[in-house]
Amino acid sequence: MRAWSAPDVPALPLAGPAVRLFDTARNEVVEVGAATSGGPASLYVCGITPYDATHMGHANTYVAFDLLHRAWRNAGLEVNYAQNVTDVDDPLLERADKVKIDWRELAERETELFRQDMEALRVIPPANYIGAVESIPLVIALIQQLEAAGAVYRVEDDLYFSVAADPAFGGESNYAREQMLEIFPQRGGDPDRAGKKDPLDALVWRAERPGEPSWDSPWGKGRPGWHIECAAIAREHLGAGFTVQGGGSDLIFPHHEMCASHAQVVDSSAPFAQAYAHCGMVGYLGEKMSKSKGNLVFVSALRNAEIDPMAIRLVLLRHHYRTDWEWTDDLLFDAVDTVARWRTALALGAGAPAAPVVTEVLAAIADDLDAPRAVAAVQAWVDATLGGSGHLAQHSDEDAAAQIALVLDAALGLAL
Repeated sequence: MRAWSAPDVPALPLAGPAVRLFDTARNEVVEVGAATSGGPASLYVCGITPYDATHMGHANTYVAFDLLHRAWRNAGLEVNYAQNVTDVDDPLLERADKVKIDWRELAERETELFRQDMEALRVIPPANYIGAVESIPLVIALIQQLEAAGAVYRVEDDLYFSVAADPAFGGESNYAREQMLEIFPQRGGDPDRAGKKDPLDALVWRAERPGEPSWDSPWGKGRPGWHIECAAIAREHLGAGFTVQGGGSDLIFPHHEMCASHAQVVDSSAPFAQAYAHCGMVGYLGEKMSKSKGNLVFVSALRNAEIDPMAIRLVLLRHHYRTDWEWTDDLLFDAVDTVARWRTALALGAGAPAAPVVTEVLAAIADDLDAPRAVAAVQAWVDATLGGSGHLAQHSDEDAAAQIALVLDAALGLAL
């Protein structure tokens, strides 16, 4: 599967600091990257299930990990980035049936819209953009390895993974079993299915159902479960013990926990990932933004309304990636005005001293992707440059605007 076109990201004349990130598993901020992995920094971010357009919850996640990608590059690291597309799954099939469209056509249409949204927001694409359908051979191979390890069993014609096979199960989320049992059915699990050895055991191969797409396998026709898909893709394209597994906080359990367990049962020599990073949830109209509730703000709808994508990105950057927050029109309108003011300052050429701002922006992003702190540093430079009247104030840096524009683009992904 092809990814989207990459933005032109300028090289900075100085290196950024080593990157530190909050690791969910260890519950602390840790250094991530080549210094800890001994090689290129590697990143896996769980992708979309393409049954609807990109909403702000999606955009929040992918812009956040774009900051990580940029911070690593600015620190002089090579980056190997992989992302999946769950282009066959129950929600996609249900949506396709509801709107009377072939599921493959729906998946490609919404994936293409996602690509366009990511390009508009200047998100650097993954080197490996992999669909669930094309990864089915990888999934089958991984299930065979789990089966050989005694970690897979049948319930009727479906295959389940036994969480008891992984001594480290629970080490990613650190959730108590009671909490897992509460969350599991809310996020695609089936704890009450008869025949399971443990209510938390996860489906890895769903046998063919009438009217559903299916593929041949050693266990009969069927299709992959959700968690096994990401585990197989990440292992194939990034290897064991890759640097960061990323996604929204709603993926902490069961998705990332199960991915880690699948991988660790077949290779206990390394954790699935060295660190797990999770973004907060974006709300709208008082509830978490979600397709099931219908309270969505779509990137494409804003773009079609001729809203500057850089203003959309700035709204996201003004919130720390780990926080939950509420989208409002006022936030967007304020960002539109801010982008206009920043462009006014940059158009002057000269400005307040830029070097301290560049240093602060790079330090902020390297410090657990603290985009609000970086944005505040740029805003202070704009205010100092324009002065209270909005006109050119006294300056001591003739090429300040060029330096600020460069770090805005390279570190924050804002092309102004």
